[in-house]
Amino acid sequence: MTDGLAAVLWDMDGTLVDSEKLWDVALYECAEWLGGTLTTEQRLTLVGSNMDATAGYLLAVTGHEPAAAAIADTGAWIRDRTANLFADELPWRPGAREALTAVRRAGIPSALVTSTERSLTELALDTIGREFFDVTVCGDEVDGLNKPHPEPYLRAARLLGVDPARCVAVEDSPPGTESAAAAGCVVLVVPNDVTVAPGPRRVFRTSLTGVDADALRALV
Repeated sequence: MTDGLAAVLWDMDGTLVDSEKLWDVALYECAEWLGGTLTTEQRLTLVGSNMDATAGYLLAVTGHEPAAAAIADTGAWIRDRTANLFADELPWRPGAREALTAVRRAGIPSALVTSTERSLTELALDTIGREFFDVTVCGDEVDGLNKPHPEPYLRAARLLGVDPARCVAVEDSPPGTESAAAAGCVVLVVPNDVTVAPGPRRVFRTSLTGVDADALRALV
């Protein structure tokens, strides 16, 4: 094929599973552990962020110097708490499992592209199912070039051997949408906790319900 849909690249948290609610628990508790509080508005700015950025932000808003050692310690605390929460079955976002199944049955390659680290992603995949993805790209595997940098989606396309311009990325957050669009993908945006601004190469839906292979092919 030289045209048409080459692959679907899926974000995870807030897109496939409603795990942002579990991140809420970990982040609010971490702020308390650091001796401060995290407001709802502050929490929403962290949707789609990677671990180091999240840890550094929590340190700053709770009055601590975001030095490298403190970021590492705070990240470890968040990681351990989130792992406990991810150990249980994660709730699916509406239509997500059906959409993944439809794409797999159609034989279209898929990648999971997440800012979440590999160890936590593996726990989440116990719920989601590894069989849906040909490759996975995690937040600690992109040499620090996390979303909104295009590298996560460019890396997924390279691993699949496809042109990003022939891929549809499925996202829910501003950083993820910016990353996928900058990589050249068409982005199917299904907002969850935060609003995503309109822009080039962005198509919006209120849920993944009814999304199948034909609907995704029509976007490219």
